Amino acid sequence: MIRVVNIGRRFRQEEAGAAIVELGLVLPVFLLLFFGLIDFGRLAFHIVTAEKAMYDAARIAAVRAAACPGVATRYVRPILDPSVIPPRFGTSCSSGANVCWDPGDVTCAGDASNATAAEVWDRVALTLPTSATIADIRFTYSSDLNLGFLGGPYIPIVTVELQNIDFEFISPLGGLMALASGSGDSSGWSATIPFPAMSTSIPGEDLAIGTAG
Repeated sequence: MIRVVNIGRRFRQEEAGAAIVELGLVLPVFLLLFFGLIDFGRLAFHIVTAEKAMYDAARIAAVRAAACPGVATRYVRPILDPSVIPPRFGTSCSSGANVCWDPGDVTCAGDASNATAAEVWDRVALTLPTSATIADIRFTYSSDLNLGFLGGPYIPIVTVELQNIDFEFISPLGGLMALASGSGDSSGWSATIPFPAMSTSIPGEDLAIGTAG
């Protein structure tokens, strides 16, 4: 009887395998946090570098030929009543109504066959998640009649946008976030969340030189 009690007491006091059990409990949590930090570091890297690249992208789009078809090249007169004396060429478009025709806004997605869009994509591609494509870049040429004069080159407000891009986590932390927030795809080991949309706008520029411009 005494021997049985001693064996039971020794069994309760035995701690040789406790470290293995504790490691099994702590290691998954540690790995989750470790890879979560890597994921958020990747996300922060893409956001910061993409924001900086967007300024360069807008600058490229502003000084190159239009990335969208159908963008006006010059300010022309609107269709006027024959009895109205047309304004002289060189008149500022902002000097009054019916001086310059308003071409409106033109918007399109990036297309690799367009030289300007391809140059913009080359500038921003390395800063974006791997799921991004050139079609996720959107160009808008917005009319602003305060920028030009009748007969002169068309100077729109050029906007370059990033949209509809997903960021993929490599850790299950992303899946937990997507599940908790109700956004993104939380299926499987990894998950995707929407990458922040970005937009940069600057006035276009006329690079023509001399009397030919």
